[in-house]
Parts: sequence; structure tokens; C-alpha cells
Amino acid sequence: MQFPIRVAVLAAALIPTLSLHALANQLYGVAGEDTYRIGRVVSETHIIYRGVEHLEITTDSQGRRYVAEVVYTRVDDAGKASVHGKFVQELLRDGTFEDRSDEDPDFLTILNQPFAVQLDATTLRDLERLRGTIPFQAASPLGGSRLSGYLRSAPAGKVDGHPVAGVRFQAAGPMTGTLPEHPDALLSGSMHMDGSAYYAVNGALLLALDATLTIDGKLQSGSDSVPVRIIYHRVIREIGAGAAAQNQ
Repeated sequence: MQFPIRVAVLAAALIPTLSLHALANQLYGVAGEDTYRIGRVVSETHIIYRGVEHLEITTDSQGRRYVAEVVYTRVDDAGKASVHGKFVQELLRDGTFEDRSDEDPDFLTILNQPFAVQLDATTLRDLERLRGTIPFQAASPLGGSRLSGYLRSAPAGKVDGHPVAGVRFQAAGPMTGTLPEHPDALLSGSMHMDGSAYYAVNGALLLALDATLTIDGKLQSGSDSVPVRIIYHRVIREIGAGAAAQNQ
């Protein structure tokens, strides 16, 4: 069976005439945690995120434009800070899906995640009919390598009252490159990604995502090399206006 869902490149299949109905503007609650374990004598650092995101979708003669803006609190060893992030993507009439602006350094917008923000009707139907496991390959969010893994169906349900179809995913691959937190050091090792994504049955918009990326390897700076384990966890879920006030 050939299944058209591919992590990180799903949006290329989006049909410009897809009806958005009432899902053109969405509010999401966002949460996340980064965990860093570096060194042979294990020291652990945590960064916590919590906030609210607004997604706006507009269509014109050139195609479709997605704008996600997030306001959140970032808590780390240095204290608490209020942060604003923004990510802009466009789907052109020729089917080209392009990032226009990335001001989301903490990977908290719905547009800066492993799964596309919206599916076409055919892909959504395939998702609802998915049985067993389906292999896939995807671009790594870090290091530019490839991840290989499997997709399988998740139980159907509702997100904030909207019926949804879900998919679970897991993938692994090599990691070689730098990290945003350590741009002068080389990290080599492996990464593993797993989680779930839920799309609205009416409109095929991504309404909920829970994703964890785990990196195990060695961080090399000059002649020094230390073991490292980094865990990035993100949860983004559609919410109503009342819940949005509580998340701020």
C-alpha cells in the first residue's frame, strides 16, 4: 500500500481548493519542555514553555497563506521571560509550499512541526482508512539527515468538539551537525522521533500534535568530547477562547 502521508512534506500535497469552513482561524494551546543531560557526571537542565497561538489562513490569487503567531512564557535557570514567535508559510498555485518567515526559535508554532498543517481530501481519507503500519522517510528537523520509520493509525476522537482522524509516528536516524544552543560544537550520534497528530475530519486542518525528539550522541568542541542526551517535547492543541485565557 502506498500511503501519501510523509512527515515534514505533507503540505506539498495540499489542494488549493480545499474548503476551510470554520477552521480558517484557530487558537491553540502550546506547551513544551527541553531536557539537556550533558557530561559524564550527569547534570540536567530544563526549559519549560507555555502559551497560546493564533493561526490565520487566507487565500488570494497567488495561493494560500498561513500565519502562526505564538505568545508564551519561557522558564529556565535564568528565570522567566515573555516571548513572541511567528512563522509564515505559503502554498502557491503551482503546488510549491514555501516558508516565508521563521521567527520561531523554540519550535512552538503549528507550522514549525514534523507534520503539515493541512491535508488534501484524498490524503485525509487514506488516513481514516489506515490499517497496520506504513513505512516512511522524512527530513530530520536537525542536522539535515534522513529519518526512517513507521506510521500507524491512532484512535478517532474529538479535539475541542471537532471530530478528528489521527496518526501515530516513530522514526530514527543519524544525527550530525550543530545545535542552536551550541553552534560552535559538533554533535554526532542518533535521533529518535515519536508522537501523534490529529486532523479535523471537516477541513483536514491539524488540530493536535504531541511530538518528542530525542538525541543521543557526543558533543565535540576542539579536542573535548562529552556525552549528551537532549529531549525536545512539544504539545500543541486546538482550544476555545476561554481556555486560551487560562493558558496565558
